[in-house]
Amino acid sequence: MITVEKIGGTSMSQFGDVLKNIMLRDPKNVFGRVYIVSAYSGVTNELLEHKKTGAAGIYAKFAQGEGYAAAMEALLRKLQAINKEMAPLGLDLAKADGFLEKRFRELQGYLDSMRHVLASGYLGRENVLLAAREMLAAIGEAHSAFNSVEILEAKGVAASFMDLTGFDDDETWTIDERIHRKFQDVDPTKQIVVVTGYTKGSEGIMREFDRGYSEITFAKVAVELEADEAIIHKEFHLSSADPDLVGGPQNVVPVGQTNYDVADQLADVGMEAIHPKAAKPIELAGIAIRLKNTFEPDHPGTLITKSFVGKQARVEIVAGTQKVTIIDIHDPSMVGAIGFDLGILEIFKKHGVSYILKSTNANTITHVVNDKSAKAAFIDELKARYEQVTTQAAAVVCVIGTNIAIPGVLARAASVLAENKINVICVSQAYRQINMQFVIDRADYKKAVAALNQALCLNSSK
Repeated sequence: MITVEKIGGTSMSQFGDVLKNIMLRDPKNVFGRVYIVSAYSGVTNELLEHKKTGAAGIYAKFAQGEGYAAAMEALLRKLQAINKEMAPLGLDLAKADGFLEKRFRELQGYLDSMRHVLASGYLGRENVLLAAREMLAAIGEAHSAFNSVEILEAKGVAASFMDLTGFDDDETWTIDERIHRKFQDVDPTKQIVVVTGYTKGSEGIMREFDRGYSEITFAKVAVELEADEAIIHKEFHLSSADPDLVGGPQNVVPVGQTNYDVADQLADVGMEAIHPKAAKPIELAGIAIRLKNTFEPDHPGTLITKSFVGKQARVEIVAGTQKVTIIDIHDPSMVGAIGFDLGILEIFKKHGVSYILKSTNANTITHVVNDKSAKAAFIDELKARYEQVTTQAAAVVCVIGTNIAIPGVLARAASVLAENKINVICVSQAYRQINMQFVIDRADYKKAVAALNQALCLNSSK
């Protein structure tokens, strides 16, 4: 049996727990497990930019041509401090620090050369910056993967470092080719294989997936090895709601089983159980995904399969986002006009905008999009073409489940919102009845999640 398992950055920063709860938990069953590791918590934020706040990292400094060398030196010292914290686990500091220093020295040389290329004007700025972004991202996962193998070997466990960053080679393989070639002579049943979450490829893994790249590596390795199960280890359970929004873990119910359709619904509002472009190849290969809490190893976690439908009709998850914008297009000429919305979607496509929700009536089409997509140029083009375009900051809260196609669920959810004096601005539910979406005032988001979770998840589970 082979499992491919991804370990997130927060978990990697508590590597003693990773060893105890995951890698060495069953001494008789340590092999046959391939681990895709993220960089230690916060490292990729400093290399690129902060994922949540957007605060500039080394990449932004490089792009602006100011102070990136000093920032790299500061980060090197910080990573060496992480090494020191790992020393009690058996990490050879001289070897680990030497690995980092060599990588940082080489990366500094590459970045300096790229600055000269940018200054020459001979190559497009966008392509050079993308290459710099790729190389910066790669160093975080190389660091954590290298350390992991060194610690395992210090404990007498056979382990190998699978470096997919391509830092020391000039091969022009695609991502799939690199993974296939690297695993050709590796037998995971005889050793623990620790793999960098970043994979170098001629197409550029960040060009399409950006910060979701480690889950893409995870998915591609799982498919390549025809894994019996793909496991994602995080610092929390997939639960009926975000514990931070509803008063703590005592107020949520862990989701035992669900399906890929539900995982897609979560991803659509930015609450990814797994990156949707990573989930698809695993789903098509017929591999189940299990989400586990690193710090509760005895809990079976959440199993995601293609065919699961709950035997009992119930809401499984209340999720959403308070970072959306309503774009309401009103135009009397759309009444009876066949294909009227095609013109709207052409503008959406031109600006690279994907919508979360769409609702229509005779002369109005309402879209809800992520805040980041509602840029001025996009909105201005819509306003120039249609009679009345209105935008409004809002939130969307979703009631999701594999088996909620029963009379009364929509009415009950709407009643719960009304009872809590939460106005529904617009609502959507597709034919498959997996996800009910309520657009509400942004200020009511936390209250809405808590109320729906209490009424539809906690009460129904008792």
